[in-house]
Amino acid sequence: MPHPPLLVPALTVRADAETERLRGACLRAVSSLADSSAEWVAVGVDPSGPIRFSSTTSGTFAGYGRDVRVSLGDPSLGDAAEPLTELPLPALIAGLLREQAGARTVDVRLLAPGTPAEQCRDLGAELAGSDTALLVLAEGSNRSDERSPHRPDHRARPLDELLATALARVDAEALMELDPALCAEVGVSREALQVLPGVVAEGTWRGELLYSGTPFGVTYDVATWTRDD
Repeated sequence: MPHPPLLVPALTVRADAETERLRGACLRAVSSLADSSAEWVAVGVDPSGPIRFSSTTSGTFAGYGRDVRVSLGDPSLGDAAEPLTELPLPALIAGLLREQAGARTVDVRLLAPGTPAEQCRDLGAELAGSDTALLVLAEGSNRSDERSPHRPDHRARPLDELLATALARVDAEALMELDPALCAEVGVSREALQVLPGVVAEGTWRGELLYSGTPFGVTYDVATWTRDD
């Protein structure tokens, strides 16, 4: 799922219908994740990566306008939280979603932009051997239309359509074949998405696309992948 600040209700004066649809889809996805496991690993992409934040970490959205505090672990468990830090946005959103879904902990791993596809897949294979649930924080293009924060690129929309289809169909091969240069140029979080093929290398999986849209010039997809066996 995506990780925009608009997922934080306190940062929005008045949410429109599309924002509510997106938030609702995210809540459905993380609620199903919490049903499968109370222990999560979240994977995202950030220039600070590669970096890892444990479940004893907490942070604040103060840099986005409001001092909304989140923790990567349930404070009631008794673990002493580290001092509030300027966490990268994907880690903050992981903490927010953990709290909304009622999960116990989320361990956040942020990949560096440009991480090779094989290395991303290997991380997925490593995570597949654990009992935790995986939360992938990734976004589609930010160059699809005139509302986008960057100049529109005609290649963005076809790539977004490919991603939505791959997420709905659990098409790991399509994700592994993503063009690193193209994804970087149009803002797609390729590295986080390419963790997924390593996770689903074994077993039978089914996907459900809960949301796909470009409400504010950035494409957001929300999907769940569930193992059947």
